[in-house]
Amino acid sequence: MSPEPLYLDDIAVGDTFVTGSVTVTTEDIQAFARQFDPQPFHLDAEAAIGSLFGGLAASGWHTAALTMRLLVEGFPLARGVIGAGGELAWPRPTRPGDVLTVHGEVLQVTPSRSRPDRGMLLVRSETRNQHGEVVQVFTVNIVAWRRLA
Repeated sequence: MSPEPLYLDDIAVGDTFVTGSVTVTTEDIQAFARQFDPQPFHLDAEAAIGSLFGGLAASGWHTAALTMRLLVEGFPLARGVIGAGGELAWPRPTRPGDVLTVHGEVLQVTPSRSRPDRGMLLVRSETRNQHGEVVQVFTVNIVAWRRLA
Protein backbone atom coordinates (compact mmCIF):
# COMPACT_ATOMS: atom_id res chain seq x y z
CA MET A 1 0.00 0.00 0.00
CA SER A 2 0.99 3.59 -0.56
CA PRO A 3 2.28 5.94 2.16
CA GLU A 4 -0.04 8.56 0.63
CA PRO A 5 -3.57 8.83 2.04
CA LEU A 6 -5.85 6.21 0.52
CA TYR A 7 -9.40 6.84 -0.62
CA LEU A 8 -12.20 4.38 -1.35
CA ASP A 9 -11.44 4.80 -5.06
CA ASP A 10 -7.85 3.59 -4.52
CA ILE A 11 -8.81 0.32 -2.87
CA ALA A 12 -9.99 -2.94 -4.43
CA VAL A 13 -11.17 -6.29 -3.12
CA GLY A 14 -8.13 -8.50 -2.63
CA ASP A 15 -5.72 -5.66 -1.84
CA THR A 16 -3.34 -6.66 0.93
CA PHE A 17 -1.01 -4.79 3.21
CA VAL A 18 1.60 -5.48 5.86
CA THR A 19 2.34 -2.89 8.52
CA GLY A 20 5.51 -2.09 10.37
CA SER A 21 6.25 -3.85 13.65
CA VAL A 22 6.18 -3.14 17.34
CA THR A 23 8.00 -5.04 20.10
CA VAL A 24 6.04 -5.77 23.27
CA THR A 25 7.99 -5.61 26.54
CA THR A 26 7.17 -6.87 30.02
CA GLU A 27 7.08 -3.25 31.15
CA ASP A 28 4.58 -2.35 28.39
CA ILE A 29 2.33 -5.27 29.34
CA GLN A 30 2.36 -4.38 33.03
CA ALA A 31 1.89 -0.63 32.48
CA PHE A 32 -1.13 -1.21 30.22
CA ALA A 33 -2.57 -3.73 32.68
CA ARG A 34 -2.14 -1.41 35.67
CA GLN A 35 -4.18 1.23 33.90
CA PHE A 36 -6.75 -0.77 31.93
CA ASP A 37 -6.86 -4.50 32.81
CA PRO A 38 -5.38 -5.11 36.28
CA GLN A 39 -5.49 -8.89 36.42
CA PRO A 40 -2.70 -11.01 37.93
CA PHE A 41 -1.78 -12.79 34.67
CA HIS A 42 -1.09 -9.37 33.09
CA LEU A 43 0.70 -7.86 36.09
CA ASP A 44 2.73 -10.56 37.86
CA ALA A 45 4.90 -13.10 36.04
CA GLU A 46 4.88 -15.48 39.03
CA ALA A 47 1.11 -15.34 39.47
CA ALA A 48 0.68 -15.78 35.71
CA ILE A 49 2.44 -19.16 35.75
CA GLY A 50 -0.53 -20.75 37.52
CA SER A 51 -3.07 -19.11 35.20
CA LEU A 52 -4.72 -20.34 32.02
CA PHE A 53 -1.91 -18.54 30.15
CA GLY A 54 0.96 -20.33 31.92
CA GLY A 55 2.98 -17.12 32.00
CA LEU A 56 2.76 -13.37 31.65
CA ALA A 57 0.40 -12.39 28.83
CA ALA A 58 -0.65 -9.04 27.45
CA SER A 59 -4.27 -8.03 27.78
CA GLY A 60 -6.19 -8.67 24.59
CA TRP A 61 -7.11 -5.00 24.73
CA HIS A 62 -3.40 -4.15 24.75
CA THR A 63 -2.94 -6.27 21.63
CA ALA A 64 -5.95 -4.52 20.08
CA ALA A 65 -4.51 -1.08 20.91
CA LEU A 66 -1.15 -2.00 19.38
CA THR A 67 -2.95 -3.35 16.32
CA MET A 68 -4.81 -0.06 15.97
CA ARG A 69 -1.55 1.86 16.09
CA LEU A 70 -0.05 -0.38 13.41
CA LEU A 71 -3.18 -0.05 11.24
CA VAL A 72 -3.13 3.75 11.46
CA GLU A 73 0.55 3.81 10.51
CA GLY A 74 0.41 1.07 7.85
CA PHE A 75 -3.02 1.48 6.23
CA PRO A 76 -3.16 5.27 5.75
CA LEU A 77 -6.78 5.96 4.99
CA ALA A 78 -7.64 9.55 4.20
CA ARG A 79 -9.34 11.14 7.23
CA GLY A 80 -8.39 8.24 9.53
CA VAL A 81 -9.20 4.62 10.30
CA ILE A 82 -12.78 4.81 11.57
CA GLY A 83 -14.28 1.48 12.57
CA ALA A 84 -17.99 0.78 12.18
CA GLY A 85 -18.38 -2.60 13.86
CA GLY A 86 -16.66 -5.91 13.52
CA GLU A 87 -15.44 -9.09 15.16
CA LEU A 88 -12.35 -9.56 17.29
CA ALA A 89 -10.66 -12.78 18.41
CA TRP A 90 -7.45 -13.59 20.30
CA PRO A 91 -6.44 -17.15 19.34
CA ARG A 92 -3.21 -17.02 21.39
CA PRO A 93 -1.71 -14.62 23.90
CA THR A 94 0.78 -11.87 23.19
CA ARG A 95 3.92 -12.42 25.27
CA PRO A 96 6.83 -10.26 26.42
CA GLY A 97 9.33 -10.02 23.59
CA ASP A 98 6.76 -10.59 20.85
CA VAL A 99 7.26 -8.50 17.73
CA LEU A 100 3.83 -7.79 16.28
CA THR A 101 2.99 -7.03 12.65
CA VAL A 102 -0.44 -6.70 11.05
CA HIS A 103 -1.27 -8.47 7.78
CA GLY A 104 -4.49 -7.23 6.22
CA GLU A 105 -6.74 -7.98 3.29
CA VAL A 106 -9.64 -6.00 1.86
CA LEU A 107 -12.65 -8.33 1.61
CA GLN A 108 -15.31 -5.87 0.38
CA VAL A 109 -15.49 -2.36 -1.02
CA THR A 110 -18.98 -0.86 -0.90
CA PRO A 111 -19.67 2.71 -2.05
CA SER A 112 -22.54 4.29 -0.11
CA ARG A 113 -25.75 4.79 -2.05
CA SER A 114 -27.02 7.52 0.28
CA ARG A 115 -23.72 9.33 0.94
CA PRO A 116 -21.70 9.68 -2.26
CA ASP A 117 -18.68 11.10 -0.41
CA ARG A 118 -17.89 7.77 1.29
CA GLY A 119 -18.27 4.04 1.47
CA MET A 120 -17.33 1.03 3.57
CA LEU A 121 -14.45 -1.38 3.50
CA LEU A 122 -14.55 -4.80 5.09
CA VAL A 123 -11.00 -5.58 6.17
CA ARG A 124 -9.67 -8.74 7.80
CA SER A 125 -6.44 -8.25 9.70
CA GLU A 126 -4.24 -10.77 11.44
CA THR A 127 -1.81 -9.53 14.06
CA ARG A 128 1.09 -11.95 14.01
CA ASN A 129 4.10 -12.40 16.25
CA GLN A 130 7.68 -12.90 15.09
CA HIS A 131 7.00 -16.62 14.57
CA GLY A 132 4.07 -15.94 12.25
CA GLU A 133 1.60 -17.08 14.91
CA VAL A 134 -1.71 -15.20 14.89
CA VAL A 135 -2.39 -13.45 18.20
CA GLN A 136 -5.41 -11.45 17.02
CA VAL A 137 -7.91 -11.61 14.18
CA PHE A 138 -9.90 -8.44 13.54
CA THR A 139 -12.55 -8.30 10.84
CA VAL A 140 -13.94 -4.79 10.73
CA ASN A 141 -16.05 -2.43 8.67
CA ILE A 142 -14.12 0.79 8.08
CA VAL A 143 -15.46 4.09 6.74
CA ALA A 144 -13.51 5.17 3.65
CA TRP A 145 -13.86 8.55 2.00
CA ARG A 146 -14.06 9.14 -1.74
CA ARG A 147 -11.90 11.64 -3.58
CA LEU A 148 -13.61 14.98 -4.09
CA ALA A 149 -14.70 15.63 -7.69
